[in-house]
Amino acid sequence: MGKSSIAVFLICLLASAGSVARDDRNRYSIEDALNTASAKEKLDKGYTFAFGSQSHGKVSARHGEYMSNKKTNAFNKTDEEACQWAFLSAMLSFQDRITAEGGNAVINIRSYYKKNDFSSPTEFECGNGAIMAGVTFKGEVVTLAR
Repeated sequence: MGKSSIAVFLICLLASAGSVARDDRNRYSIEDALNTASAKEKLDKGYTFAFGSQSHGKVSARHGEYMSNKKTNAFNKTDEEACQWAFLSAMLSFQDRITAEGGNAVINIRSYYKKNDFSSPTEFECGNGAIMAGVTFKGEVVTLAR
């Protein structure tokens, strides 16, 4: 084999390596994600976020169902750390929606990553790739009677 054949072979080999992208789907603890320092600092404690079948009190007004789809750079992070960042971004998006709609809670929050509906009071689903991680949530913005 000549030098040019080897060079072409190596270029093809390197080019094909990118076509085998990682696309894992994992589940992580909601409690752990909510207990990160960033989540404790940034999420408004006056708002309620109820996942899956978690109890939430009496609903006095409904403002609609919304989706939050957030991704984050996974570089130099464990899969769980990257997913916790994406989780927080999605929760902050819901927090902004609560404010915009005049509510005080998001209830029935469930994972909807790649249109796969997964509801749990303890876990959320996250997609982990080689360079990105992402979550998609659906939830209903409401006003809870206080």
